[in-house]
Amino acid sequence: MKHPVMSTETKPFFSEPSNPQQIGWEMASEVASRLLIWMADGRTLNERGLRTSVALYCIRPDLVEGVTLEQIGTLAGCSRQAVHKLANSFRQTTGMQP
Repeated sequence: MKHPVMSTETKPFFSEPSNPQQIGWEMASEVASRLLIWMADGRTLNERGLRTSVALYCIRPDLVEGVTLEQIGTLAGCSRQAVHKLANSFRQTTGMQP
């Protein structure tokens, strides 16, 4: 087709979302998906558990009952540097600041 037909519908440039609740669910789904993908990126079940613990520490430290990143690393058999690097990766991936 040499000359594609363009749509003749006019939509206002600044328009309200047709369904704000749906937009909210889509945004929440995107956030949850990114979080789950980051946690599941571990190769083993232990690595996924470590990633989940680090995510909880970064998002809601009260849910890990005040355990530090160093303690999480010790329990997982990782160095302090490895756990801090993982926390930095989480923060960069999600855009969360400490």
